[in-house]
Amino acid sequence: MNAISNIHSQLTALYPDLLRFAMSILRNKERAEDTVQETMLAVLEKPGNFCEKSTFRTYVTGILKFKIIDTFRFLEKEMQLPSDEKYSDADIIDELFRDHADLFDRDTTATEPDMALSEKEFFCVLEKSLNKLPEKMARVFMMREYLGFEAEEICAELGLTKSNLWMLLFRARKQLRIFLNLTWFGLPA
Repeated sequence: MNAISNIHSQLTALYPDLLRFAMSILRNKERAEDTVQETMLAVLEKPGNFCEKSTFRTYVTGILKFKIIDTFRFLEKEMQLPSDEKYSDADIIDELFRDHADLFDRDTTATEPDMALSEKEFFCVLEKSLNKLPEKMARVFMMREYLGFEAEEICAELGLTKSNLWMLLFRARKQLRIFLNLTWFGLPA
């Protein structure tokens, strides 16, 4: 029972960060809360699955990512669009990813408080930089680099060719490099 109590206290401490992350992607408080609760429940139901190959935060965030993907799939099935209006799959995905923001796990491994603060500030700057990208470019970047979708999955979901996908990813990385050079590293564009 002590292990469950320890996991529960760790999950309680992680809850605000998990909720903030889910909110930034789902953009709906109730869905975000439900998704985080499902994540916590999954961790508590199988406490032995955490085998300490990563940090507990990384482990839980990984489960949350899959729960968010499940939520998107559920929403896609549930979404009822008026029959008199034409919506493409890209329009639906655009709506699901509208106002994207937090794309990276905020697991700080720094032991020094100054380093942890610096890393947190960096992720805030990165988050603002991602908000400056065009929606489709940011969505592709998030799906590939953060949520871990394979290229084939992204192409199928968004109706892209592989060359279009790689071009979008290249441009996203290039734009992020420019934004970060200007805002974080203080380098000229």
